[in-house]
Amino acid sequence: MYIGIDVGGTCTDAVLLDRGAVRATAKVSTREDLLLTLLEALDEVMKGINGELIERVVFSTTVITNLIAEKKYDPVGLILMPGPGLNPNLYRFPTDTYIIQGAIDYRGREIIPLRLAEVDRVAEELAARGYRKVAVVGKFSCRNHRHEKEVAARLRWNYPNWHIEEGHLVAGQLNFPRRVVSTYLTCATREKYQFFVRSIREAISQRGIKGGVFILKADGGTLPLESSLEVPVETIFSGPAASTLGVQALMPPGESAVVVDIGGTTTDLALILSGQPLLASRGVRVDDMLTHVRALAVKSVPVGGDSVVERVGKDIVIYSERLGAPYCLGGPVPTPTDALRVLGLTRLGDAERAREAMQILGGPLGLSPAEVASQVTGEVIETIVQEIENMFTRWEQEPAYRVWEVLQKKKVRPSTVVGVGGGAAGFISQIAARLGGYPVIPPYAPVANAIGAAVARPTLQVTLRADTEQGFYIIQEEGYQGKITDRSFNEEKALELAKEWLCKRASRYGLEDCMEGLEVTRREVFNMVRDWVTVGRLIDITVQTRRGILYHVGGGGYRYEK
Repeated sequence: MYIGIDVGGTCTDAVLLDRGAVRATAKVSTREDLLLTLLEALDEVMKGINGELIERVVFSTTVITNLIAEKKYDPVGLILMPGPGLNPNLYRFPTDTYIIQGAIDYRGREIIPLRLAEVDRVAEELAARGYRKVAVVGKFSCRNHRHEKEVAARLRWNYPNWHIEEGHLVAGQLNFPRRVVSTYLTCATREKYQFFVRSIREAISQRGIKGGVFILKADGGTLPLESSLEVPVETIFSGPAASTLGVQALMPPGESAVVVDIGGTTTDLALILSGQPLLASRGVRVDDMLTHVRALAVKSVPVGGDSVVERVGKDIVIYSERLGAPYCLGGPVPTPTDALRVLGLTRLGDAERAREAMQILGGPLGLSPAEVASQVTGEVIETIVQEIENMFTRWEQEPAYRVWEVLQKKKVRPSTVVGVGGGAAGFISQIAARLGGYPVIPPYAPVANAIGAAVARPTLQVTLRADTEQGFYIIQEEGYQGKITDRSFNEEKALELAKEWLCKRASRYGLEDCMEGLEVTRREVFNMVRDWVTVGRLIDITVQTRRGILYHVGGGGYRYEK
C-alpha cells in the first residue's frame, strides 16, 4: 500500500493506493497547525489500516511554490564574489546585492584574496537595512568553497542569529547567476521547509508508519525526507510536478495534453507529450530568473479559487493572494469560487452568501450578482489562458517538444486540456474552448496531485567530480574522495564509475529495481591546457535513477510503466 499526500495552501489531499487501485481519498483544509492537518488526512485514508502495512508515503507540496509566487518570505541579502570577468553592474537580482573582493578560478585556486574588513563593512550595511538572512555565493565555489565558508563564518561570528546560506551547498554545478538565484531562494524558504518536515516526521511517527517517507522533487523524482532538508529548493515546483504525474497516471498511456491544476491559491500548468511530462532543459524559472533546479516544464500562476477579489473604483480586481476560505464557505472576502457558486458551476458553499459576495462587489456599480460573477470568472479564465499561451511559447523552444513535433510530422499543439484540482470543474470547459481544444476531467481529478505523489518512482542520484591532473575524484553525496590511478581515465570511465556508486546507493536504499534506464542529468568536461598541451581534465557528471510513474491508476488493477 502506498500513500500520497499533497499539502497545498488551501487544501491537503491524500490518497491510499492498494495494488494500484484507489482505496481511499481525503481532502482536508490546510490549517496553521500543519501537524493536525496531516494527522486528519492520514486518519481519513487509513481507516482500519495498520500503519505497518504502509510500504511508502510520498509528500508533495505547494508550500514553497506559494511562498515564492506570493513573495511571502523574509528579505534575503546577497554577498557575491564574481571575481574578474563580467561587469558586476550587469547582475540584476531582486534584492540588495553586495559585490566583494575575493576570487577562485575554474581550477579552484585562489587568485584574489578576501578582505575580511570589507566583509565586516557589508555586514554592517545589511544589518542596518534590517536583513537577517544572507546568501553568500562565489563564482567558482563549486570547485573550491573556501571563500564562501570564510565569509559565512565571519558573518556568523558577528551576527550569530543570522541565517546564512552558502552557494556550494545549494548547487554544485557551474553557471554563477543560476547558483545565486538557487541560493537566494533556498535562504528565503528553508525555515518554512524545516517546519514542514518536522510536522511530517511527527505525523508519521504518531500513526505508526514504518515504510519509507519521501518528498517529490520538481523533476518528478523523489528524495528521502531527511535528504530533502539539504536541498529544500528542489521542492519549488513539487506541487505542479505531482499534479502532472497524477494526470499521467490517470490518462491512457501515450496521450498528449495540457495540464491545468486549479487550486485555491495557485493554478499550475504543465505539458504531457505522448505520455511523458515535458522536462525543462534549462531548469526552473522564477520571475524570469533561471535556477539550477531540474524540473518539469511547469508554471505556477498566482490565481486560484480562493484568490482575493475586490472592487477598486469601477474595476473588479483579482489579487495574487489568499486571505482564507471563499465567502460562501465563511471566508472574509469575495473570491472566484463565490462567482462559480452564483453561476451554478460549483455546489461548494452557501448560495446566498455567494450572492452576497457578488453584491458587495457589484452593488455600487449597478451590476447584478450574475453579471459580477461572469466578469470575475471571465478574468480568471483570461489570466489562465494567457499564461498557457505564454508557456506554449517557451514549451515550443524545448528540444523535447521539437522532437515530438517531428514525430507528429507536423507543427501541432496538444488539443486535450486536462483539468484537475478543486476548481477544475468550474473553469476547464471555457479554458479549453478558448484554446481551441476539448476539456477532460479524469476520475479522481480533485486528488490527482496526491495520486501523482503516490505513484512517483523513487529516485537517487550521484554526482562525481574528477580532476585527472591532480589524480582524484569526489562523490558529493557520499562525502568520499578517491584516487585516480588509471592514466587513461576519461569521461566514459568517469560515467561508469558514477554508475557504480549509484548502484551502491540504490542497494543501501533497497532500490536495485530502479537501476534500469539511468538518466545522465549533467555532463561537463573542461580541458586543462599548459604550454599548448592538454595536461588533464575536470569532469563533472551526475547520474540519476529513472523518473516517472510506477503504474497507471485504475479501478482494480495496475500496469507498470516500461
